[in-house]
Order: sequence, then C-alpha cells, then structure tokens
Amino acid sequence: MTDPGPAFVPLQGARPPAATLAASFARGAVAACLGLGALAVLVLVMWISSPYPDSGPEGALHVAAGLWVLAHGTELVRPGTLSGAPAPVGLVPLLLVTLPVCLVHRAARDALDLDLEPDPDFDTSMPSEWAAVSAVACGYLLVTAAAAVYSADGPLAARPLSAVLHLPLVTALSAAAGVWTAHGRPLAPLPGWVPRGVQGLRAAVGLRAGGAAVVALLGGGALLVAGALVWQAGAVQQSFLSLSVDWPGRFAVLLLALALVPNAAVWGAAYGLGPGFALGTSATATPLAVAGTPAVPDFPLLVAVPAVGPGTPLTWAAALVPVAAGVTVARLTVRAAAPRPACPEDAWTCRETALTALLGAGVCGALTAVLASMSGGALGAGALASFGPVWWLTGAAAFVWTATIGVVGAVAARAWRLRGGRAALVAGDVSDDVDDDLFDLYDWLDAPPIRPTAVPVPTPSVDAPVEPAGDTTPPLPVPPPGPADARDLPGSPGSAEAQGAPPGPRRPQGLAESWDEPGAAAGPSASAPRQSPGLAAVPDASWQVPGTASAPEAPRQAPGVAAVPEAPRQVPGSAPRQVPGVGAAPEAPRHVPGSPPVPEAPRLSPAPLPPLAPPPPPPDRPPGPPAAAGIPEPPRNPPTP
Repeated sequence: MTDPGPAFVPLQGARPPAATLAASFARGAVAACLGLGALAVLVLVMWISSPYPDSGPEGALHVAAGLWVLAHGTELVRPGTLSGAPAPVGLVPLLLVTLPVCLVHRAARDALDLDLEPDPDFDTSMPSEWAAVSAVACGYLLVTAAAAVYSADGPLAARPLSAVLHLPLVTALSAAAGVWTAHGRPLAPLPGWVPRGVQGLRAAVGLRAGGAAVVALLGGGALLVAGALVWQAGAVQQSFLSLSVDWPGRFAVLLLALALVPNAAVWGAAYGLGPGFALGTSATATPLAVAGTPAVPDFPLLVAVPAVGPGTPLTWAAALVPVAAGVTVARLTVRAAAPRPACPEDAWTCRETALTALLGAGVCGALTAVLASMSGGALGAGALASFGPVWWLTGAAAFVWTATIGVVGAVAARAWRLRGGRAALVAGDVSDDVDDDLFDLYDWLDAPPIRPTAVPVPTPSVDAPVEPAGDTTPPLPVPPPGPADARDLPGSPGSAEAQGAPPGPRRPQGLAESWDEPGAAAGPSASAPRQSPGLAAVPDASWQVPGTASAPEAPRQAPGVAAVPEAPRQVPGSAPRQVPGVGAAPEAPRHVPGSPPVPEAPRLSPAPLPPLAPPPPPPDRPPGPPAAAGIPEPPRNPPTP
C-alpha cells in the first residue's frame, strides 16, 4: 500500500474559494427569503382576519410575491378589472422599497467581513471582494426572480420587461452600498472635469450640504401634507371609513397609507418647488393653481389635495420649503468656508465657496429628481396612467432654488464672517494704523501671553533668628499714673462746706471705697471708681486733717505685706518687658517647614522672693477704730505743732 500523505487540515478561519462563494450565495438567498417571508406573513394575517376572503391561501401567497416584486420598482399588472382590460400598477410605496434595499445592503456588507485568509497548502487563489458580492447578488436575484414568476398567476402579476430592468438594478446598487459601508464609506476622487476648487474636503462639504438640502425638502413637504390633512380632517375621515366597512379592511387601508407617506412627502416637496405633481393625465396641482380635471380616486391622502382653482396666499407660503433648502446649503457651506473666528488667510476664497455651494445644489437636484421618479407612477389605464411629479422638472427646480439661495447666501455669509473677524481683531486693542493688507488674525492670537515675573522668596535658614510676627510699630508710651481723685475732709479749704454748699453725707472712717455725694457735678474728680466686694482696694487719695497743710501722698500698704513692684504693662506689638528679679527666658526660634526640628530652650523658674519683714508702726499715730476686714486704713498726717 502506498502512503497517501498527511490529510489536509485547513487553518482555523481559512475557507476554500468554493466554500466562500457558497457562503456568500447563501447569504443573498437568505436575505431574499426573509423579505419575502415577512410580506407573506403580513398578507396571510390580513387574509385570515378578513370576513370576506376572495380566494384561498394560494391567492394570498401570490399577492405577497407580487408585493415583493413591486418593492423593487417593478410594474405590476392587475388583470381583473371591471372593464376587463388589464390595468397597470406602477406607483411604488417608497416605505416598502426600504425593506429589500436594507436586506441586500446588510448581506453584502457581512459577506466582506468573512475571513478570506487562503490556505497555502490548498489553494492560493482566493475570490476577490467583488466576486463575493456578486455571489450575494446572484443568490438574492434567484429567489426574487422565482417570486416574480410565481406572481404571474396571481391578481398582481409582474411585467417581465420591468422585472428584468428593475430587479438587477436595485440589487446591484444596494450591494455596492454595502461594499462602500464595509470599507468605511470612503470618498473616491471626483472626475477630472470637476474643478479643483471643489476637490477633497470641499467635495465632502458639498455632498453633505446637498444631502441636508434634500432632507430639508422632504421635511418641508411632509409638513405641507400634514397641514393639508389637518385642514381637510373631515373629508379624510369620511374617505377612510367609506373604503371598508370592517376593521381588517380599514387596517389594510391604514397600512397602505403609511407605506405611501414618503411618496406624499416627495409630492409635497415638488409642490413647494413649483412644478407640482400630476393628478392624472389632464390635471396638475401647483401653488399657483390647480388646473384641469383631476382624476383622483377615493383615498385619504389624495383627499387633502387643494380644490381646483387659483392659488391663495396660504398655498403660496409653500415656497418657504425650497427657501429652507437653499439656506441649509448656504449654512453648511459657510461653516466650512469661514469658520469662526474668520480669518482671510484661513477662509476659502469666494470662488471656492461658490463652487462648493453649487456642488451641493447639484447633488440636491439630482437626488430630488431620483426620488420624484420613484414616487410617481400609474394607478390604472386612461386618465389614471400618470400620477406624481415630473422627475426632470422637479430636479431642475430643486437645483435652481438651492443654487440661487445657496450660492448667494454662502458668499454673503462668508463676507459677513470675515468682516466680523476683522472687527473682533480691531476690538482687541490693536492699533488703528495696522495695514489692512497685512491683517493677520492668527499672528495676534498666537502671540505669547504676558505672564507676571515670579519674585523669588528667600527661604529662612534654620540657624537664622526669626523675627516675631505681628505689628512691628514701636510701642506707645505708657503715661504715668496721675493723682487720684481726692476728697477733702469737712472744713478743709477745698471742701464743699468752705465754699458755702450744704454739707453732704460723710464718709465713714476706715473705708477706702468711693463715696458719691448726691448732686455732685460730674467730672474727673466727681466720683471715684467703685470697688468690687471681697477685693482689696488700693488707696487712691489721702485724708487730710482740717487746718493742716497737705503732705505728699504715700502709697497705701496692707499691714504685714511687703510692697511688690508693679510689672510693666505690655503694649501689643512691642517687645516684651522683663519683670525685675526673674530671669529672662530666651525665645525659642520658630520651626521652618522642611527643616529639622530645633530643640526647645529650657524654661527658667522664677527665683524665690525673700521673706517680708513687718513694717514698723507709725510713731505718732493715735489709736483709732479698727479697720474693716480686707481694707487697709488710710494713713493720717501727724498734728502740726
């Protein structure tokens, strides 16, 4: 037996080309089955709930297949009419179109997320990205084509030529959008015939402005439709109730009206732009007038159409819709052309600004024309063969409106912003003699700011003496104590009796507290400070014997207590004074943060005072009454010989 060699084991995540293409094909087929199945479920639910079904479940499935093909823009044919002639149905609900577009877009995007790493031992040729996307489209088209063939036997059959045209086109565009999304939505270089002034960033701004203008047009058209429905609320309600007598039928009418809401928004935008929309082959509705004979079927959305006749100021107000779109283009363009604060060197030139706004207007016109062509169609034969706006007239009107307002508005707003930036520079204390040609805003803004110069703060040393904090003003001089308020005894030359005043109450002998006579004049000598009970009173005046000369005042001393000198008073902010007899303790230096701690200086205890000797008694002092407790007796002068 021969050895066949090691069996092939693919790497983790690696796929052979056939498996990759098969997986992509399966993704497309599954996406189509999901959309078709969703519509089939909805139609079957409506058939089950209907009290008067026209056919069996097979007829409901034929209707679901026809609706799925209609969602791709394919025109249907309704053979069972009252006249017997087949009637085309080409008006496609735009909300229904979003279902297949989203499914194909997601399938193509996910197909590029597969791990396409080749195995060198198996096959080095791997399919390209476009091959995988083509496989997705093939699987999707296979299922959709089968649905179109199946719908041929139902009440809504697909036209073969229309199916061949619309099905591949919608599938290819949706798959290309999925590839673009998978690569991060890059912007490819514009064709060579496009001016260089709108290349790069300006092209992105123009595309964004054009898309925003389309959104503004659709929003304005939706507001117009909503206002018309509210204005004709009674007629709308009557039309809705008359189409069906049972609730399942009314629910079907409601779903159809919701699917046609995007179409109504496009029709409202075309109405505001001016061309309006067709109401059959012989009538047109515009803001200026509704001319012709409208062939309007009984449907709630069509009841809100204005009546036949000339327009009114209320219908003329629809012109605000394209104005809003033009302002949107101008605003988005000027935000990139002259950002605040505007500078002539950084801003776009006037030509670049105008070309960018013009590009946005062109994008808006092109997208509006595409939407207008998709939103209209036939509802039958004869007078019902044409409904909706004319795509080329609507696109041209959108371009003219947005180009006129957008270009003029963008250029004017750019000039205004540049003027505002120049005024802001002049207001920033710039000299008036600056040359306008040398005007440069960024040189002024990028100038280094004036910063305050840091003053070095000396770091105190640990060994250096630290000055005491606080007030450094010199101490105020303390005035010496003046003579106390003395009171003369009765009969003395300065007494009240000697001056002819009535005698007042006398002070008891032996008391040193103040004594106020009633009626005494207020002044520095009129009253003495009162003494608190229980505290020894310091004598402040001397008692004088009548008829004797006043002797110099001696300080009063409590018996048995030696006189202690008074400590000097300390003025706040002055240097401390030293009490005699007590050693001065040096002040410890203050501790500076970050330095080693300084040991505290030892404190000195005060020296003990020597014992006090009792004072000798006065020589010629006659005995008197005992002094009150705690109050020393004032000294008396000896009698004069």
